[in-house]
Amino acid sequence: MAYASRILNHSKKLKDVSTLLRREQAASIRYFSSTNRAPLSREDAFSAHLGFSPVERMTKCSTDIVSISFATSRTTLSSTMGRPRLGNHFSCSMQSVRGFSSGSDLPPHQEIGMPSLSPTMTEGNIAKWLKKEGDKVAPGEVLCEVETDKATVEMECMEEGFLAKIVKAEGSKEIQVGEVIAITVEDEEDIGKFKDYTPSSTADASPPKADAAPPKTDAAPPPPKEEKASPPEPKTSKPSPPPTGDRVFASPLARKLAEDNNVSLSSIKGTGPEGRIVKADIEDYLASGGKEATAKQSKVTDSKVPALDYVDIPHSQIRKVTASRLAFSKQTIPHYYLTVDACVDKLMGLRSQLNSFQEASGGKRISVNDLVVKAAALALRKVPQCNSSWTDDYIRQFKNVNINVAVQTENGLYVPVVNDADKKGLSTIGEEVRLLAQKAKENSLKPEDYEGGTFTVSNLGGPFGIKQFCAVVNPPQAAILAVGSAEKRVVPGNGPDEYNFASYMPVTLSCDHRVVDGAIGAEWLKAFKGYIENPESMLL
Repeated sequence: MAYASRILNHSKKLKDVSTLLRREQAASIRYFSSTNRAPLSREDAFSAHLGFSPVERMTKCSTDIVSISFATSRTTLSSTMGRPRLGNHFSCSMQSVRGFSSGSDLPPHQEIGMPSLSPTMTEGNIAKWLKKEGDKVAPGEVLCEVETDKATVEMECMEEGFLAKIVKAEGSKEIQVGEVIAITVEDEEDIGKFKDYTPSSTADASPPKADAAPPKTDAAPPPPKEEKASPPEPKTSKPSPPPTGDRVFASPLARKLAEDNNVSLSSIKGTGPEGRIVKADIEDYLASGGKEATAKQSKVTDSKVPALDYVDIPHSQIRKVTASRLAFSKQTIPHYYLTVDACVDKLMGLRSQLNSFQEASGGKRISVNDLVVKAAALALRKVPQCNSSWTDDYIRQFKNVNINVAVQTENGLYVPVVNDADKKGLSTIGEEVRLLAQKAKENSLKPEDYEGGTFTVSNLGGPFGIKQFCAVVNPPQAAILAVGSAEKRVVPGNGPDEYNFASYMPVTLSCDHRVVDGAIGAEWLKAFKGYIENPESMLL
C-alpha cells in the first residue's frame, strides 16, 4: 500500500513538471534581469531554502527531462531610445545584460547606443553634444549631432530623464552602430553614481547570491607554444630569362659567377657547346667593362631617395562610403557607355525667355542643369526600363521618377534627390536643387534628402567646362547621365557652300548592362535628346 501511494505521488509530480519548469524559467529571468532581485515565489523560496541558486534550481528541475538555456536579453538602442524589453529568445552565452541594470551597485539606467541613421551606416562620429552631463532631457530634444556616412544628423531623445554620463566625447570617430555613447537615468540624484562608469564590451549578469555556487567556466586552453624558427637565409634573385622566352643554357659555375656579380645571362653570348654559357664567358664579360657598368648601375640604384613632402588628409565619412560604393559598382556592375551630341540653341533661347519672366516676377533664375534634370525625368517616364534596379531574383522597375543630382563639397561627393521630378515645374526643380546643394555644402542633409533616388545626373560641363566624361553607375540604380559643356560648332547649311554655327552639348549615359540593354539605352538617349532640342515639348 505504501509503495502504491509513493508511485501515485511521483506520477502527480511528473504531470506538473512543465508548469514547474515555466515557473523556474520566469524566476530565473527575474533573477538575472532585476537589479534588486525581487522576492521569489513559494517554489523559489523553497528551492532557496535548500541552498540552490536559480541556475542550480533550473538544472535540478530539468535534469533528464528537458534542456533549457537562459540568459538576459540585450537591447541595443538606435534612433529610438525607449525602454528595453526582454526578448523571447534566450541563449546561454551570458554576454550582455539589460540596458536598465548592468550591476547591483548601480541604479536603473539606460544605455544609449550609436543609432543607425541610414541604410548603409555601419559607424559614425560624434560631431557635437548639445546636452552636457547632468542636464535634464525630454522627448524631442536633440542630444547630439551624429556625423553619418552621408550627412550630419540630429539625434533626438525619446524619453524623459537626466544625462548621467557621456561615454563618447565630442569628436569621437568611427563609433560602431550599437556601441554605447551615453547613459541616462530617471532620478537626478543617481547622476553622481555614474561618474566613473565604463560600459564593458560584454556585459556580465547579476552576481550570484552568497549561498549559490559560482558559475563554472571552461578553462581557456593554454596558448600554443611558439617554436623558434631560424631566420630564413636571404635569397638572391635569379636573372630573368630573355624576352624571347627561350631558355638560357649555362653551366652551374657560370650561373653562380653571374649571380655573384649581378650579371644577366641574357646579355652574354655563350661560346660553349651549342651556345652554352661557360665560366670563361662571364669572366670575359666582366673584364671587358661589364662589371663596371653593373657596379655603376647598382650604385645608382642604392643611392638614397630624397624624402617627399606630403600631408595626410583623414577620410571623411562620406568619402569612405563613396569610395566603397563606387569600388563595388566598378567591380560588380557591367558598365557600358552611350554618347550623343544634343543641339542646345533652342534650349538656351527658351531659358532666356523663362528667366526674363522669372526676373519680372521676382523668382530665381533657371539654369541649364534644371532643364537637363527635367528632360531626364521626362525621358525616364517615356522609357521606364532605365528607371529600374537589379536584384538577384528580379528587376525592380520604379513608378516614381526621383533624380539624384551630384554635388561636390569639401567633405566629398553628395547626391541629394529631387523626388517626382517629372511632375514638377522648372522653377520648383531649380529651387529644390539650390536648397539641397546648400545643405550638402553645410553637411546638414537629412536621410530623406538623399535616399530613394532612381537615376542620377552628374554635370561637370557647366561648372567646370569638362567637354565629355563617363560617370560610374550609382548602385542600386541602373544608369547615370554625365553632362559635358556646350560648344559652338560649324555645321553644314542648306546649300553646298553654306554653313551655320550651332551649340552642341555632349552627354554620356552609363548603363548597367544587366538591366538596360544597348537598344534600351539608345532609346532613352533619343528621348532625352528630343526634349533638349525641342524644349517646348517639356512644357506640355
